[in-house]
Parts: sequence; C-alpha cells; structure tokens
Amino acid sequence: MLLAQRDYKRMLAYPSMEHMSLIALATAIGSPLALSAALLHIAGHGLAKSVAFCASGRILQITGTTRIGRVRGLIAQAPPLGGAFGLAMVALLAFPPFSLFASELGIARAGFAAGTGLAWVTATALLLVLVAFAALAARTARMLLGPATPSAESPAGIWPLALGLAACAALGVATGPLTDLLHAAAQAIGG
Repeated sequence: MLLAQRDYKRMLAYPSMEHMSLIALATAIGSPLALSAALLHIAGHGLAKSVAFCASGRILQITGTTRIGRVRGLIAQAPPLGGAFGLAMVALLAFPPFSLFASELGIARAGFAAGTGLAWVTATALLLVLVAFAALAARTARMLLGPATPSAESPAGIWPLALGLAACAALGVATGPLTDLLHAAAQAIGG
C-alpha cells in the first residue's frame, strides 16, 4: 500500500505503523533491554516524525500540492527544506546516527536473545521493516531528486527542523545522560 500512496502527508503514516509495531514487539519481549529500546524508539520517532510533518507542511506551502508525483527536485528547489525533509526520512528509515537505529538494534538484540519463539517473530518483523524501508525510500527519492526551478526559500524556518534532527541524532549516539532514566522507566513498566 505504501507504493500505491500518492499523498506524501499520508505516506508519513506508514512509518508510524511500522514503528508502533516495533514498540509493541519490544513490549512483548519485555526484557529490560527491549523496554529501554522501546522507550528510546518512542522518543526518536516523536522527534523524527515531528520534523517530517513540519517539513511536509512547508513543502505544501511551496509547491501547493501534497501529491508525490507533482513534487520533484525538492533539493534543487529549496535545498534547506529538501535537506531537512530528506534527513527526517533518513531518521525514520532508522539510519545511523539517528536514535531509531539504536533502538531498532536494541529491539532486535533483545528479540534474538529472548529465545527461538521470539527470534522468529523478530526476524519476520525485520523482514517487514526492510520492505517498508525500500518502499519509503523509493517514494522519498522521487520527491527529493531531479531538476527543479530554485525558489527563494528562507533558511530561517529550517532551524527548528535542524534542532529536532540534531536531538534525534544525539539520542542515537549518546544516550549516556538518558541511560539511567531509560533503565528506571523500563523497571517501572515491568522490565
């Protein structure tokens, strides 16, 4: 269904379904590692999705459409906005250094460590994540790449998006200050 989606704002709903499923899997695993990873996943998803939706609202203002097929060359047309939207999608696709990479890795490690039954479920979930990854990457690439007429996009509106992406990346590479908080929260919810 993701490949058939023609509206980029609706396209952003699919990573939410994927990430909520991973959070549910981590909760089902129930180990301290899985619950800590689930909490990190919730924080990272919230940051990345906020940036993606704010950027998509600005894309709508610039292009006048939410149709994926009508948005081309966004990086050439509005480089700061195209870059922010592209990086938000990279974060949602769980590339390093973003926190979704670290949390998905933690969920996978916990799932495979939990035993044979959950290892198969984890492997199936990772396969489905790979399918969603390919579809979302293909749809986003069509929007970002290609020729376009440059517009006078103000970089001032990009700072909140850049800060959100920086926070998401910081959570991915340095959870140090949050490690104790994540472990305490995991213990509180039963891990």
